[in-house]
Amino acid sequence: MRLDAIVAQLGGELVGDGSVEVFQVASLTSAGSGEIAFLSNPKFRQQLQATRASAVIVTQKHVEDTAIPRIVHPNPYVYYARVVALLNPPSLPTRLIHPMAAVESKLPESVSVAPHVAIGQRVRCGENVIIHAGCVIGDDVSIGEGSILYPNVVIYPRCVIGARAIIHVGAVIGSDGFGFAKEGERWIKIPQIGRVVIGDDVEIGANTSIDRGALDDTIIGHGVKLDNQIQIAHNVRIGDHSAMAGCVGVAGSTTFGKRCTVGGAGMISGHLNI
Repeated sequence: MRLDAIVAQLGGELVGDGSVEVFQVASLTSAGSGEIAFLSNPKFRQQLQATRASAVIVTQKHVEDTAIPRIVHPNPYVYYARVVALLNPPSLPTRLIHPMAAVESKLPESVSVAPHVAIGQRVRCGENVIIHAGCVIGDDVSIGEGSILYPNVVIYPRCVIGARAIIHVGAVIGSDGFGFAKEGERWIKIPQIGRVVIGDDVEIGANTSIDRGALDDTIIGHGVKLDNQIQIAHNVRIGDHSAMAGCVGVAGSTTFGKRCTVGGAGMISGHLNI
C-alpha cells in the first residue's frame, strides 16, 4: 500500500513522499526496501537513524531524527499493530459445513465448520463464525458473531462466548471446577452447575482452561486477553480489558477489576478482590 493510503485509513500525519509503497512491517534493524518500521522506545533512536526501511512510524518527538518518509502518531506501537493487520489480512476459509462434521444445530450460512467438528443441540451461532478442525461444541452453547475457534477447542454445554472472540488451539472452556467436599477420608465431588460467560473481543491462548462456576458463573469481561497455558478456576470474575501473560493460575472465586495486568506465571490465591 502507498503511505498516503495507509494514513487515509488509519489516521496519523504523513511527513515525506506519500507515494512510497510498503508491502510488510519489519523491525528497525531488519527492515529493507518496501518495508515499514516503527520506533516506540527512545532508546532505539540510533537504530532509527541507521534503518534501511522505506518508511517509519514515529512520535512527533522523533520526526526530525530521520529523513525517510514517516507517519507521525502519538502511539507508534498501536499504529504498528494496525498496519500489520492492514497488510496481513486473514485468510478466510470457504463458508460451508464440511460433510465430515457432526452438526446437530441450525447454523447461519456464513458460518464455516471444518472436518471432525462436533456441534451439539440448540447451539446458537452468530454470523461469520469460523470453527476449525476438531472442535467440540456442547449443547446450548452460544457463540457471538465473527468469532474464531482454532483446532481442538472444547466448549462445554451452556457456556457463552461473545462476539469476535479468538480462541486458540486446545483451549477448554467450561470444564468442571475443582470442587470437592471432604467426608471422612474421601472426597465427594460437587457437581459444577454454573457456566462460563465470556464477553466481546476476548482472546484466549493455546491450552488455556477456564472452569465453569460451581453455582454462579465464571465471568470473563469484554476485551480480556489471556495468554497460553493459563488456568482460571471456578467462579473467578475478570474485569473488562484485563490481560494475563502465560502460565498464570487463578484460584476460585477471585475477582479482578477492570484493566488489571498479571505477569507470566503469576499465582493468585482464591477469594481475593484485586
